[in-house]
Amino acid sequence: MFGKKKQDRLPALLASLNPDAPLAERNLWIIEVADWIRGEQVSVDAAVARVGQLLDAMEAKPELRHKLQAWWACLLQTVDLTALLADFGFAPRTAFFNELAERLRWKLLPSTPETIDATVLFSMALHTPFDAQWLKALDAKTLERIAALLSPGFAAIETPVVVPTQIAQSDVHEGVIAGQEHYGNRLSPWQMLVLNAVTYCAGQILASGFTPELRLRMSGSAQNTQPFYTLISHVEELRKAMLHHSPKAADVLEAEVSVRSSLDECRAAVASIYEHFEDNGVSVGVVFRLRQLRMRILRVRELLDCLLSANPNTITAKLLAHLVVVGLERQSVRALISSNSSLLASKVAERSAETGEHYITRDSREYAHMVRKAAGGGFVMAFTTLIKFALHAVALSAFWGGFIAGINYAISFVLIQLLHFTVATKQPAMTAPAMAAKLKESGNTDAGIASFVDEVSYLVRSQVAAVLGNVLVVFPTVLVLALAWAYAHGTPFIDKIYAMQTLHSISLLGPSVLYAAFTGVLLFSSSIIAGWTENWFVLHHMDSAIRYNPRITGLLGKARAARWARFMRRNISGFASNISLGFMLGLIPVTAQFFGLPIDIRHVTLASGQAAAAAASMGLQALHYPGFWLAIAALPFMGGFNILVSFYLAFRLALRAQNVSNVERSHIYKALTKRFFSRPMSFLLPLRLSKSATTEPVGGR
Repeated sequence: MFGKKKQDRLPALLASLNPDAPLAERNLWIIEVADWIRGEQVSVDAAVARVGQLLDAMEAKPELRHKLQAWWACLLQTVDLTALLADFGFAPRTAFFNELAERLRWKLLPSTPETIDATVLFSMALHTPFDAQWLKALDAKTLERIAALLSPGFAAIETPVVVPTQIAQSDVHEGVIAGQEHYGNRLSPWQMLVLNAVTYCAGQILASGFTPELRLRMSGSAQNTQPFYTLISHVEELRKAMLHHSPKAADVLEAEVSVRSSLDECRAAVASIYEHFEDNGVSVGVVFRLRQLRMRILRVRELLDCLLSANPNTITAKLLAHLVVVGLERQSVRALISSNSSLLASKVAERSAETGEHYITRDSREYAHMVRKAAGGGFVMAFTTLIKFALHAVALSAFWGGFIAGINYAISFVLIQLLHFTVATKQPAMTAPAMAAKLKESGNTDAGIASFVDEVSYLVRSQVAAVLGNVLVVFPTVLVLALAWAYAHGTPFIDKIYAMQTLHSISLLGPSVLYAAFTGVLLFSSSIIAGWTENWFVLHHMDSAIRYNPRITGLLGKARAARWARFMRRNISGFASNISLGFMLGLIPVTAQFFGLPIDIRHVTLASGQAAAAAASMGLQALHYPGFWLAIAALPFMGGFNILVSFYLAFRLALRAQNVSNVERSHIYKALTKRFFSRPMSFLLPLRLSKSATTEPVGGR
């Protein structure tokens, strides 16, 4: 309930209404009135009832009406309401990061009511979602009463307006009180504000539509028709028609149709830019400008409805409610990042999906090929593991030790990429977007869900093949190389104490599983970096620059430059992923230790090599050491968490980027459970290698 103490504020609020008060106090009055109407924000009907109480009090006392009308006249003279209608909710600057800084400033610094900026005053007065609710709930009769109180020259209540002493009579005559004379008794001051806002907003659309970042990305037809020039000319025709004719005149209606048609053409021109993104990459800055432009086009439509609709009061109330919501979004950092990065996330997920398709095996031939590629990756990672131990013996400082370790990992991952081998744990973040795309295609049909379950089985056994290929090669390779070192030099590759410490660090009883989950986050992060880098490469046409830039072709020659352009276009994503992952694995643990954070990495392939090196140093004694078997037991859990965490994060991002939200998850879970219990081997081996081969063709289709 709205407390009695706050209900008693109404007489005090009415008594404090003073159009002659200083600017800050006049603005504070409307802020306090809005706060009184909100109350405890528990009932919209109660808030609407309080609006009625305020109107009753104003209409009952002529002196209060005169004060309110004088206050309104003063507000129109001192505060630019046109900017509120045309510009509220839009960024004052067209750069994404400038807008981000501006929103942070809004959150951190307080506002002052001593302002002539209507957008600031509006945000201070109406700043909760509840305000939008009670504004929408105002009925037509209440809105008519409000309009009658504020615009006596154009409403049923005919009363003179008391002009504040600080406003010159000539100014009032020109701007507010004599507005009906200046505009031929056709437009009220409020209608002129809306018409000015339409003109202002159209000018902003013209300016935004002809920035090089947008104009050069439009389709050829949009550039030829020049809809933005047409819009501004049609708005001018509408303005002239409304100033010389009644709002229902044929000239006004014809001009309105022309403006709305031009707005449709502008929206089509904006939509053509999104088609450009499909082949040429996405820029967050350009997406930000596009969203601002589309919102301005919609704002002009809303203003036209306020100006020319049959019930302008109701439409105006809805517009103000919409402005409340826009104002809340305007101050949200999260909304800014989410809305403007969604398209970039979609393109990153799309590019990862294209890459991830290559990691899914669907028959025995592809399965065997995956095992061979994983075996090659395991062989390279064996040397990576031994080099890591060698670097530890150098005893570098923490940062430089991590930096050199990052170089070791990055070189190894890039080498695996160039040799067309694979590392199992890098696949899930790439395959997840591909699976999300399959899920979007499947829909809710039984056939679609069955097809998706097939894809899941293909993916799981592909991961199993890759992990086994890595681990079953890296372990014996490190073991043989470490034993060969011991035989050649007469000393173990690492001493027994360090070997026992190594086994203890990857023990199942320690935090290895948690560290493996954190490593999955890093694997996912590397895939995001890869998608972003490839998008940046395409967006800036770097392959074309390498191929045709005179300085580059002069240095490399045209044929070699063309080969390098194709090579970089094909491999830039992998380079970004592998190099970023290598340095994250090397530097993040030492950086975390610097800040006292107990964070480390556990990569199943590297851990397998470490266990093998420790076993080689301990000899047969390792078989009797419990720590060795605890380390071996931890490997499946490390691999599982490496894969599951990175896959889950990438899959969630891909679902959101591709707007997959209407899939019935329970049906998918049931189908997966049924497949697991009926044919568990389909998740491990190609179907013709499993016992179910006799009942189902290869691929399960």
